[in-house]
Amino acid sequence: MAQPESDGRGPAGDAWSAEAYARNARFVSDLGAPVLDLLDPRPGERILDLGCGDGALTEKIVAAGAEVRGVDASPDMIAMARARGLDVEVVDGHALAFDREFDAVFSNAAIHWMTRPAEVIAGVARALKPGGRFVAEFGGMGNVAAIRTAIIAVLAGYGVETDLRQIWYFPTEAEHAARLEAAGFTVEEIALIPRPTPVASGMEAWLATLAAPALRLLSEGDRDEAAGRMARLLAPALQDEGGNWRADYVRIRFRAILAGA
Repeated sequence: MAQPESDGRGPAGDAWSAEAYARNARFVSDLGAPVLDLLDPRPGERILDLGCGDGALTEKIVAAGAEVRGVDASPDMIAMARARGLDVEVVDGHALAFDREFDAVFSNAAIHWMTRPAEVIAGVARALKPGGRFVAEFGGMGNVAAIRTAIIAVLAGYGVETDLRQIWYFPTEAEHAARLEAAGFTVEEIALIPRPTPVASGMEAWLATLAAPALRLLSEGDRDEAAGRMARLLAPALQDEGGNWRADYVRIRFRAILAGA
C-alpha cells in the first residue's frame, strides 16, 4: 500500500491529537533535559524550536530568557502551544522559509518524523545566522527496532507490506553527520544513546499514539486488533513480570555550528 506524503511530522501529521500525546507520550518532553542543557539558551537569543509539539519544552527555553519561535506540522499541537501563550505556527519541517533570523535551532523528538532530512537541514541552515548552532535529539539507528519488527510482521498479516523508512528517519551518527557537513555545519558532537524508556500507558497506547501513521495503513476497524497483536508479539522482549513496559529507544543527539562566524 502506498504511504501518504510526509508533511514534516509523519504521514498525515495533521491527525495528531495533542490530548492523546500528552496522555500517552508526555515522557518524550520530560526526558528532554539533556538536549536543553546542550542547547544552553541565553537571554536575548532568538531560537527556533523545530517540531515544537505542544510547547512543553518551548516554555522552558522562553523561561531561560530567549525569544522563541515554535513550528510544527500539526495544527492540533500548535493550538495547544498557542494556549500556553507561545509564538508558534504551523510549518512543514521540510519547507522552512526563515532567512538568517536565529541564533540557534533546537529540536527534540521531531526530526525522525521528517523523512527528507537534506531538505530539513538546508532549511535550518538558511534560518540560522552565520555561526549559529543546531542542537537536536531524535530517534537514531536501532530506535524501537523490536517495535518496528512487530509492526511490519502484523501489517503483513493483513496483507500490507510497508517500508517504515517512509514514516521514520533513524540514521547512524555517520549518516547524519555527513548530511550536516554537506550543508555547511561543523559537527561539534554527535552520539547514539541507548535509552530504554518506561511506557506507563502500556504498549497498545504507545502504538496508537506514536505508531499511528503505520496503523492508519489499515482500515479503522482493524487498528485496535492489530495493535493488540503487536503488543502480544512484543511482550516477551519489552514487558517485565510485573506487566511494565519499556520501549527500546535509541536516540541520536548532536550539536553543530553553521560556518561563517
